[in-house]
Amino acid sequence: MYLNSNSNINIILITAIAARIILVIRAARIILVIRSVYCTINHRLVVVLCQYSKQKRSTSNNKKVHIICTKSYHMATVSSVSALSICAACGKEEDGDTKLKFCTACKLVKYCSRDCQIAHRSQHKKACKKRAAELRDEALFKEVEPEECPICFLPQPLDNQSTFYSCCGKHICDGCVYAMEMSEGKDLCAFCRTPPTTSIAEEIERTKKLMDKGDAYAHNFLAYSYALGLRGMPQDYQQSFKFYLKAGELGCTEAYYNLGASYENGDGVEIDTKKAKHYWELAAIGGDIHSRHNLGCIEYNAGNYDRSLRFFISAARAGHKASLDKVKNGYMSGLGLVTKEDYESTLRAYHERQKEMKSDARDEAATAYAAAQL
Repeated sequence: MYLNSNSNINIILITAIAARIILVIRAARIILVIRSVYCTINHRLVVVLCQYSKQKRSTSNNKKVHIICTKSYHMATVSSVSALSICAACGKEEDGDTKLKFCTACKLVKYCSRDCQIAHRSQHKKACKKRAAELRDEALFKEVEPEECPICFLPQPLDNQSTFYSCCGKHICDGCVYAMEMSEGKDLCAFCRTPPTTSIAEEIERTKKLMDKGDAYAHNFLAYSYALGLRGMPQDYQQSFKFYLKAGELGCTEAYYNLGASYENGDGVEIDTKKAKHYWELAAIGGDIHSRHNLGCIEYNAGNYDRSLRFFISAARAGHKASLDKVKNGYMSGLGLVTKEDYESTLRAYHERQKEMKSDARDEAATAYAAAQL
């Protein structure tokens, strides 16, 4: 069967139109890919420039790079100026009359006034929240040097095998305490050789003297006494929380952990998981391993499995056995939550830390104290 000339022309036109449409579709796809790549590159450029700016601020007092946020999150204006910095909102340079202050959340930009910060908030908000979250995560998961016994200089045990002494404010491991008990010193403080107190009132008086000097662990010691009604103190949660907060501000991570536990268990307050998480995060930033484990449990229960395992890995690497078990379960599940390399690396770090915390004196003390409790 033969087609007439008109039919041939129609077919040719249809084919040409179809080919044109295909070309347009392909061109549109290419444009979308290019746009996506462009946005990604610009986003990474902002992060790199911000990091570079931060480095320059800390290493040079001359020319520095500054980031001015614009309406688009993926765009930034970079200027090299000889002044210390410029306002991210109005561009005013810092001089003798104008003092600029960092955005307290992200530390990426500066403002000359509160009004400029408020006016620039809508443009800066997205980048600020993202960077602030990154900074907080860096602090939460950062490996922190463990607290050491002031006598043997070994990392303190994680299972409360240490004693606070109100004479010098030191936490001394059971190994050093036991060694002192077996020596001629008997009941003397293993660190400062001060004789023990003869009454509870004397111990509290010593503790309060340390508190007057700003000792964080003395505040925590008295707060714990109020929480449980120990050492002649009435059970007073209000006083306990007051001293826990002060101890945390002074650097005692155990105090923040105790506050978190109070809100988790409802000790003296209504159960509030959000507040428990808040205080455990403050403790974790200071390096408290038990708090990192608890945060891993909270994230796991919330369905944030990747984040929970980051907490478990962090705690396990510091010698926390329960966290190591969680990491092992994540690896054995076969769901890819923990890779073989991550599990092996965590296991090695765990055993290394356990080895660092062990000593013959501590083993002898554990055996002797366990026998004494029978």
